[in-house]
Amino acid sequence: MRTALPEDVVAFGRSARGRLEALGGVRLTLAAETDPASREAVARALDDVGAFDVDPRRSPDELLAAAELCRVAGAVALPFPVVEQLMAVDGARVALVDPLRPRIDHGDLPGRWLAVDLDGHAHVAETGSRTASRLGPFVVPAALVASAPDVPVDDVSRHLVLGAWRVLGGLETALALATAHVVAREQFGRALAEFQAVRFAIADATVAVRGLTELAKYTVWRLGAAGPEARQADAVVLRLHACDVARDVLRTCHQLFGALGFCDEHDVSVIDRHLQPLLRLPYASEALADRLVPAVRDGSFESLFTSA
Repeated sequence: MRTALPEDVVAFGRSARGRLEALGGVRLTLAAETDPASREAVARALDDVGAFDVDPRRSPDELLAAAELCRVAGAVALPFPVVEQLMAVDGARVALVDPLRPRIDHGDLPGRWLAVDLDGHAHVAETGSRTASRLGPFVVPAALVASAPDVPVDDVSRHLVLGAWRVLGGLETALALATAHVVAREQFGRALAEFQAVRFAIADATVAVRGLTELAKYTVWRLGAAGPEARQADAVVLRLHACDVARDVLRTCHQLFGALGFCDEHDVSVIDRHLQPLLRLPYASEALADRLVPAVRDGSFESLFTSA
């Protein structure tokens, strides 16, 4: 089975990453926490590389391009709602929310917002002001002020999948940083990477991230090949798995860095903090798992085991 991404998609991602890293990469995100105006440069850079011309609804290839763009956004902890912009409806960014407690990442940016639950029910959202939270510094509370036409469930599935690709990009960067750290850092006259426990930790994290990568690619294919119920179940599974992998891999990275991993002087801390909204919104792992129960019962969640 050939799982390599098309060369034009890879080239698009490479171009986008080069442009965003030239702006400062993860350091730009840290600066944006205290200087919100710096995000205007991000929007211009995305426009320059043609990010806003990508329509993930139009074709499987454009969905892949959108996924790669979200992966790049995660890799540099981009301070911009790329997924929400790609899934916009009539110029309004689309955010997935828990209608009982709506919160929107990057909701402080100007523009219109649609708040959509996992069943596709949509509302016009009125966003509030940023809080002092360090976990998701750009998350703001929102009020659902008016009903809007429902969003297709397939759009919800695409949104979940693109968010998982953004998580994947962040984990790839965090793991690369941790690997470089244990190779360079010495303790007791030996590189940390020479200690067996460290090697096992890096190996386990690498396998987990590679597994998430393959599942992310497979799920993008499934969105164009499976039935509607199976597509939604697969999207939820991918997002759930991304949350679980992120929890384990980020824990490993922090452990390998020690106290340094919790300081914003290092990029791992910034990446972790800015991934938290994707790991918690619209729901955390437990609530996502609950969403799968009906799909398991009716057989729309396909696995190695047939339903009884």
